[in-house]
Amino acid sequence: MRILIVEDETAAYENLVDILAEIDPAIEIAGNTESISQTIHWLQTHPVPDLILMDIHLSDGSAFSIFDSIEIETPIIFTTAYDEYAIEAFKVNSIDYLLKPIKVKDMERALKKFKKWTRQDIVHYITQLAKLTPIPRYKDKLLIPVKDKLLPVDIRDISCFYTTGKNTRLFLKDGNSYPYAKTLEQIAVLLNPVDFIRANKQFIIARNSVKNITIWFDNRLLITLDIEPPERIYVSKNKAAAFKEWISSDT
Repeated sequence: MRILIVEDETAAYENLVDILAEIDPAIEIAGNTESISQTIHWLQTHPVPDLILMDIHLSDGSAFSIFDSIEIETPIIFTTAYDEYAIEAFKVNSIDYLLKPIKVKDMERALKKFKKWTRQDIVHYITQLAKLTPIPRYKDKLLIPVKDKLLPVDIRDISCFYTTGKNTRLFLKDGNSYPYAKTLEQIAVLLNPVDFIRANKQFIIARNSVKNITIWFDNRLLITLDIEPPERIYVSKNKAAAFKEWISSDT
């Protein structure tokens, strides 16, 4: 079985590879793409894989955008951080999904179901993909716990989210920052990908907070925001093209 993994986080990709190897060492990883544009190009230039494992939230937007550009003829098992609306859509359409953090038993269940499918099942599955795209429900405000109160924060006032280990902080344009008890994966599904992007493992940054972009010596990008972040923000060479496309987009 040849599987394409569409995943933009290195740790998540490596976890999937380890899980698949544990379940069946004969599984071949056909490739790994990290963005909408990479995935479209890969599918247009490589033999069709047997199965695709696809993260919903990619570096340059929602993976559902891929279906608007090309016709996919391969069954997809989606991977996602918690997103209730999307999960309900998958259930209604009998589409498999894996909820992060992914466990071996969950992957085994999904692969067993896939292996039982007939060609007719696959054709029916693929026809459902066009009906799957959920209506985005992005937050306009976040409620931030501050001592014994909840502080309403307008999304437009946020400069970035920053994480170290299990601790996440929200940084506002006025210079204030607050702890926020969610992971960047959980935060990302709340934000419009037109306005926010996962720059790297530590940061989600706001588009309207980017003040300067420096091309670093190794083709990484150094991002300057409208605030002083707790550490320098670099976008890797692999994600630089998607980042530049995002920041210059007219949408």
